[in-house]
Amino acid sequence: MPDVQGHCDSRFTDVRDLFESSFAKDEEIGASISFVLDGELVVDLHGGTRDKEGQVPWTPDTLVNVYSTTKGMTAICAHQLVEQGKLDLDAPVAQYWPEFAAAGKGEIPVRWLLSHQAGLPAIRKPLPKGAQYDWDVMCAALAEQEPWWEPGTRHGYHALTYGYLVGEVIRRASGRSVGQWFAEHVAGPLGADFHIGFGPDLDARVSDLHGSLFAPSSESRGVPDIPGPLGQMMRDMTDPTTMTGAAFANPPAGADAVNTRDWRAAEIPAANGHGTSTALARIYGALARGGEIDGVRILEAESVARAREEQVFGPDAVLGQLPMRFGLGFMLRQDLMPISPNQGAFGHPGAGGSIGMADPESKVGFGYTMNRMKMGLVGGPTAFAVLNRFFELL
Repeated sequence: MPDVQGHCDSRFTDVRDLFESSFAKDEEIGASISFVLDGELVVDLHGGTRDKEGQVPWTPDTLVNVYSTTKGMTAICAHQLVEQGKLDLDAPVAQYWPEFAAAGKGEIPVRWLLSHQAGLPAIRKPLPKGAQYDWDVMCAALAEQEPWWEPGTRHGYHALTYGYLVGEVIRRASGRSVGQWFAEHVAGPLGADFHIGFGPDLDARVSDLHGSLFAPSSESRGVPDIPGPLGQMMRDMTDPTTMTGAAFANPPAGADAVNTRDWRAAEIPAANGHGTSTALARIYGALARGGEIDGVRILEAESVARAREEQVFGPDAVLGQLPMRFGLGFMLRQDLMPISPNQGAFGHPGAGGSIGMADPESKVGFGYTMNRMKMGLVGGPTAFAVLNRFFELL
């Protein structure tokens, strides 16, 4: 069993034991967990290896792609611009991005982009492989795209398009890309090791992901034969002629695209953030304390409260009618995502199992990163096990 290392306050020894057991049960190859409690890093553990062969140890500064956990980081940037008066959540997107008004989208407000209500979870026209790395191509395709449903009448997970939609509004309002804004106004001030697009200088610290949610291998767990809408969603995911399939597979990407230099260099603000569990716990630890930690404020308390206000809760048009609950850029605590016993908790998971979350009621920030992909879009067994035990011990 891999040696788990790092810091863990004595009161949370059971959390360490649970984390260690995830390696014994072959749930993990390499992973890390971190908890910040009222501003203090009380659990910061890592174990396993970056490679499947068990030769390269996972270290405290190992970076790994966290897929949609990135969405929460992008949302913070948008809320900072709202605070600064550069962005109005109720203003039409077209006020900042005039081209977006095409195909009847002129009245869609910014808040519908953040809450997955815009009807733009996918691009209809087939895009070439690699288009996801070209910001202008993706934004132009979304600007001309007709909504899949009447905006505001339904919600459906904008798995990839969320990042370009929210990101282009951020770019137009601030003059900075999401990656640049995040580095300058979130990661930098907090000293958080999290990046949305980066150069080869960091590659030596990056772990590949092993296995794929959409093309399972012997390293991920096979796709089960699920009946009903959820099973249909899993089948649709790899068929780009369907709305769900286009949401996940247009533009197409190979199973290992996430491990390439092109993926790491691009800014894909819905899916290609790379970071450590410590960074996620610190960022969410700040949000859990009203937006401030160690004298560094990234959001005002009112902004944090607004970000976690429920916008929609119910069947998701993209995710097989799963009941999804969204705030403004964040997923909110519900039975499907039991990140805390407190209903006010919020955050964002990533495909394969990563997650970041804040619980303002108990002032807890949490981060979990790993390199073995697991089935599921709203967290994995290790994250939920350690979260549940941590709160039992509070």
